[in-house]
Amino acid sequence: MMEWLFVVGLVLFGLGLIIVEIIFIPGTTFVGLVGLIFSGFGIYLSYDYFGSSIGITVLIATGIISLILFVVSIRSGVWSKFALKGAIKSKVNEGLALQLAEEEQGITVSALRPIGKAEFNNRIYEVKTSGNFLEAGEKVKITKIQVNKIFVEQVNN
Repeated sequence: MMEWLFVVGLVLFGLGLIIVEIIFIPGTTFVGLVGLIFSGFGIYLSYDYFGSSIGITVLIATGIISLILFVVSIRSGVWSKFALKGAIKSKVNEGLALQLAEEEQGITVSALRPIGKAEFNNRIYEVKTSGNFLEAGEKVKITKIQVNKIFVEQVNN
């Protein structure tokens, strides 16, 4: 009786770890591998304790239970709760660059490496230099505006 509890416990614990790996912490593979080892060891012990006919039965039962759990979880929509459904459709400076003009001056609010943020007319925009690195607090002017891209260069005092 104790052997049965041990074998069934190992197999169920292993399957539980595999489910935890798939649902709660996907991508780590460690928990899933440990679950696979526990299930495999439970199946091995069923062969060792009870012989090949019971071992095959436990192996088939474990496979069927795994398949049932997988099918039920897919049909119940459990996986859709973990899927990313939203998408970011906005763009940087979308429509805002129309309020600016070339040669307009502003000040960097972050380091430009070569992309960063600058303030023009009390609004913050994402800007890009032609490859130069600028520190925060530098005066810049707009050299070119392309769709939603604002190109700047440092203003020499």
